Amino acid sequence: MARDISAGPVQEADIVDLAHDGRGVARVGGKAVFIDGALPGERVRFRVLKRRRQLDEAGLVDVLTASPERVAPRCAHFGVCGGCSLQHLAPAAQLAAKQNQLLENLQRIGKVQPAQILEPLRGPEWAYRRRARLGIKYVHKKGRVLAGFREREKPYIADIRRCEVLLAPLAELPSELAALTETLEIREKMPQVEVAAGDGSTALVFRVLESPGASDLEKISAFGAQRGWQVFLQPGGLETVRPVRDDYPPLTYAVDGGSVAIEFGPVDFIQVNREVNASMVSAAMAHLQPRADDSALDLFCGLGNFTLPLARRARRVLGVEGDVSLVAKARLNASRNAIGNAEFTAENLFEPNAFGAWANERYDLVMLDPPRAGAAELMVRMGQWNPRRVVYISCHPGSLARDAGILAEQGYSLSAAGVMDMFPHTTHVESIAVFERRA
Repeated sequence: MARDISAGPVQEADIVDLAHDGRGVARVGGKAVFIDGALPGERVRFRVLKRRRQLDEAGLVDVLTASPERVAPRCAHFGVCGGCSLQHLAPAAQLAAKQNQLLENLQRIGKVQPAQILEPLRGPEWAYRRRARLGIKYVHKKGRVLAGFREREKPYIADIRRCEVLLAPLAELPSELAALTETLEIREKMPQVEVAAGDGSTALVFRVLESPGASDLEKISAFGAQRGWQVFLQPGGLETVRPVRDDYPPLTYAVDGGSVAIEFGPVDFIQVNREVNASMVSAAMAHLQPRADDSALDLFCGLGNFTLPLARRARRVLGVEGDVSLVAKARLNASRNAIGNAEFTAENLFEPNAFGAWANERYDLVMLDPPRAGAAELMVRMGQWNPRRVVYISCHPGSLARDAGILAEQGYSLSAAGVMDMFPHTTHVESIAVFERRA
């Protein structure tokens, strides 16, 4: 592992649980010990690294009795790179652990249980990631450039040659970017590169703290052109992102069986996992069960990922989003797909007291996909909107559980819930929950 565990006495313990951050949990003298790299069911040797009042943190020395679910990590950088934390656990066991975390949170925080536990939505276990932000650093002591994700629990950039979870054409991107940057005059003024892949095109956004000269610009442009990738420069905030050429085709991805094309910019939010996103949209439509005369509300709608497929099934859909630029792009996406019954409005969804007239209407269905903080401010509105069904996409089981408890107080039952394998080999828990209005 990345930590120095050479000091302190070696102890033994049985691992009884998996913490939300992927560490194994042992009980020693009545106190919890969180051990990096250990798995439930294992007998391990460890050294305590940090002692706290409620728990100790420890490093794994060796495994005496291995879990049958322990597997060899595929990535050579696992344990150092902070991008993945569960590659040593079989994928099916990862999903089972995430499902247990979801159900435990729903019960403990929200005091609710789903009437049905949904089968996990799965996609590819490797080469799935179509979006990433890679740090770049010229290290004087090493005399070379490092490119990749941050090290585990450290601010340093991990020395990565290949990433097994990036889409296959992007797997070697860390080492390729490092090699390119070493040839640039601005190698110490380029801290990050963001990559975003659509269904047909891929874009790289180079964050530059100093405008590249003609030679550097030529090298950066050629790097993209040789691979068939679009190249953008970002000298300041997101509004400064500009292509190095004006003839790039738009970045797009398809949902709803390929019938809806979503156009997006290289720094716009899209779901990381293409296949799971497509399955998620289909699952949301199936659980909402829209009717031709329904009025629907899609909160945190972004580019229209759910809004547009929903509009093809309902009478009218209103998408609400806090980012004004995303709202403008969502409207364009509706127009490009010839969808005339989807409307969009910009609204800060965390300030309900300032909501416009849309918030006083009634809706048959509500769809929402909030950030990690959840949407507690909106849950109390459900009684007013009075939808017969709510589908909630969550990236944090704790906030979902809290909101589920509020929805229960508003007269809604949790009819179904399950996890989605949006981020294999990480501890991120993506889930879907379905609520129905009680009679």
